[in-house]
Amino acid sequence: MRKIPHRMAQENDLAPSQFLQLAAVDFNGVYAVHLAAKEERLKMTRLSLSLLSGPFFAAIALASAKVVDPQSLTRWQAVPWYLFALVIAFGVLSVLPYLRLIEAVDAHARTARAINNFRLLYSTKLGDDLDWSPNLPVDPRFPETYAPLAWPGVNVMVLATVNSTYLTVGLTGLSGQEPNALLLMTGILLVALVHYGVYYVRCNVSRRRRLPRNPYRISNMEG
Repeated sequence: MRKIPHRMAQENDLAPSQFLQLAAVDFNGVYAVHLAAKEERLKMTRLSLSLLSGPFFAAIALASAKVVDPQSLTRWQAVPWYLFALVIAFGVLSVLPYLRLIEAVDAHARTARAINNFRLLYSTKLGDDLDWSPNLPVDPRFPETYAPLAWPGVNVMVLATVNSTYLTVGLTGLSGQEPNALLLMTGILLVALVHYGVYYVRCNVSRRRRLPRNPYRISNMEG
């Protein structure tokens, strides 16, 4: 193995001020990740709620045009079949922003873990030279993507429940079944579990990802 000249080794040494510059870049990166995650969640939530409001606007439009009698909308048996079909259609469409929300949460979590790994590299140097370390997480396994009680997890659970309600009510009405509270609750629960199972599987599979190629054999800090 070729020995590195002493002059080159001195040039590669970083001063404490340069590590402080890394800390500044780190804080900016963390802020950008959280801001992007918040904007993505808001956009997907708004899109999903806009789609879910479609059947209501359609019913109002049909009633205003006197295509549907408004009194018929108050009785389950008198609701036209195509309104139940619209409920199913918009429930299926709202699954798309739900899936996009899962991918966005996963991508931001991977970025945050990469920043934690980057922080781990310089925080030890700051602690040795300046007796200071950033009050930020240095564990490259944090944050875990599958966090049911975190805001992304709560958002996913709420959207899964609303989507499941639309799909269950639409299928029940389109099939001509009588409205039964136990039947509806069971159907909503089962469809919501399917939605939430997609979130659980997708996030945990991505967490156990393969490491990228490392041709230079650089030591990996992730445990």
